[in-house]
Amino acid sequence: MEVSIVIPVYNRETIVERTLASVAAQTYRPLQVVLVDNMSTDGTLQVLQRFQQTYHASDFKVEVMQEPHRTAGAARNTGFTAATGRWVLFFDSDDEMAPRLVERYVRTIERQSGEPDLVSTRSTLVWADGSRQNTSLAKTDLFGHQILNSQFATQRYAVRREFFAATDGWNINLPRWNDYELGLRLLLARPRVAFMGGSPMVTVNHSGEQSITGNGFAPKAGDWEMVLDIMHTEVVSSALKPRHRQRLKRLLDYRRMVLAAQYQREGCPQLARPLCQKAVSRLRESYGDSLRWRWFMQPLLKWMFGRIVAGKRGASQIARIVF
Repeated sequence: MEVSIVIPVYNRETIVERTLASVAAQTYRPLQVVLVDNMSTDGTLQVLQRFQQTYHASDFKVEVMQEPHRTAGAARNTGFTAATGRWVLFFDSDDEMAPRLVERYVRTIERQSGEPDLVSTRSTLVWADGSRQNTSLAKTDLFGHQILNSQFATQRYAVRREFFAATDGWNINLPRWNDYELGLRLLLARPRVAFMGGSPMVTVNHSGEQSITGNGFAPKAGDWEMVLDIMHTEVVSSALKPRHRQRLKRLLDYRRMVLAAQYQREGCPQLARPLCQKAVSRLRESYGDSLRWRWFMQPLLKWMFGRIVAGKRGASQIARIVF
């Protein structure tokens, strides 16, 4: 079974070789690697072409493409059009995969009684201060874990090519959080999901300016809110039962409050205040003027907001329970 790995790359001349080395070290074959240069202005394209010249083989095919629409989503969609594997991994150009990652994905797929559509796995996050955090692997309440913890981030799943082809693919107009939005949309398509346990085999870099994620939310204010609005619309128009739609809308409004707390933490109260007011107003409307809202949810949200501003963890676990 051939597996395809699609990697968009933009101005990563000094970084991408680390990612490519981790791909070349994969123990599984046959592999197809589709590298999509997003019209880099440095020497990135030449690095990709050298990798192709060095490693291209009958069981390790390397395709190098270019995409002029400068978003990762557009580049990933272009790469997907060239993917020939039965299964596809999307990956980022500043992260690394352990040598047995693809092999373990395939073994997990083969162990299922019926072929799944998605395989979810864990990853290790590396933060700006050098600290490391292993992500969790939830097997229940996938919608909640996607909205609160982005379980289906770019590097954390493999997808069956035919299943992905039946979706609308990546949203090419989202400069941020495109994988966050896509993860929810994939779940709304009701996939069969398998889970790859064990230790994390993906290292995700959140460690500085060279990270795709970057160093803060405030400099890109507006981009995150747009994604949350799109996700809200997708939930409203979904085929989920009304009570399930209501819960996901509340979780998205809570996520708006989290974003407001992050703006506050970054010293931007002018961004935090209106966004927090919008989130709380929508949550209040969803609960009505009930005792539950006045005596439980409202004070709890105030406490959680302060906790996030203070940089403390654990609020998402509480949100998943109470909403």
